[in-house]
Amino acid sequence: MKRIFILITFVFALSAQAQTVKVAAAADLRYALDEVVKEYKKNNAGANIEVIYGSSGNAFTQISNGAPFDMYFSADIIYPQKLKEAGLTLTEPKLYAIGRIVFWSAGLDVSKGLSVLAEKPNIKIATANPEHAPYGQRSVEALKYYKLYEKVKKQLIYGENISQAAQFCLSGNAEAGLIALSLVLSPSMSNQGKYFLIDEKSHRPLEQSYVILNQAKENRLAFSFAEFISSPAARLIFEKYGFTLPK
Repeated sequence: MKRIFILITFVFALSAQAQTVKVAAAADLRYALDEVVKEYKKNNAGANIEVIYGSSGNAFTQISNGAPFDMYFSADIIYPQKLKEAGLTLTEPKLYAIGRIVFWSAGLDVSKGLSVLAEKPNIKIATANPEHAPYGQRSVEALKYYKLYEKVKKQLIYGENISQAAQFCLSGNAEAGLIALSLVLSPSMSNQGKYFLIDEKSHRPLEQSYVILNQAKENRLAFSFAEFISSPAARLIFEKYGFTLPK
């Protein structure tokens, strides 16, 4: 009897390890979530977690149209809320972090903040497309708050998501950018320029949340990984990349 119990337990463990979690995630999480996944796998060696990064709005549209994802990490809580209202989630939206926007440049003096843009009428400024990317939406809000949008709107170049906008900055296609703090603190950007943290009062908060989607109903690994997101180890990683953590 004892041998049968051990065998059943072993088979259950193998089953859990064999499962795959497909995740749609906001582009600002490219480095932070990769590190969280790596940390999770330290104690879950057989876990297979596949993450696809992009704009939150585009991911929302794909999931709404039946894209086969198990989890969705959005940069704006409004998208998970809409999925919940549409009956496409197994869980309520769970706040995991508050994102921050920075003004970044490799060549400009950004110490005075966005006011420097009024003195630079010819430079290109990168951010994410505000039509479907929360960071792009909040960047436009910040520019309007400081009464700069009308002056610089023709200088803005939009990435498909905030990660692509950061690449525009690194490649020199844009002399400055309104991008995610989490990307600026990543290994690829941390030593490439300077940044100024945009005041949170200038835009709506970037309340980032995740949901488990209906496809994951029988996926134990998805629920296990979701639980890990609130662990001290995961929270330390989010904090490392500049996210404000919910209590």
